Amino acid sequence: MKFLFDQNISHRILKYLPIEFSNATHVKKEGLINVRDNAIWEFAKVNGYTIVTQDSDFNDLNLLYGFPPKIIWIRTGNLKTQMIVEILTEYQHEIYQFLQDDSFGCFEIVSFRSNN
Repeated sequence: MKFLFDQNISHRILKYLPIEFSNATHVKKEGLINVRDNAIWEFAKVNGYTIVTQDSDFNDLNLLYGFPPKIIWIRTGNLKTQMIVEILTEYQHEIYQFLQDDSFGCFEIVSFRSNN
């Protein structure tokens, strides 16, 4: 799965991801820190990435412009990086199905967890 992690998720996530997510990158690694969301959107679209974010702004862009790129919107509040990896791994099958389905542009993961 080819993910582009937004800056609201730590760039350190790349070293914790399982092999299934090995094609992932981060906006920091791509030189996209503190750029407008439209620039990240365009980078993801041109390069075939799915944006993984905790920010509703990308869902707004999805509603405005359509897709690609697709969005995975993790709605959990602040969590440690490892917990985000666990959520992605837990929803891996559903994410894969979402990526294969051309009728949906945003996959929301709502999870109530704590960092404890």
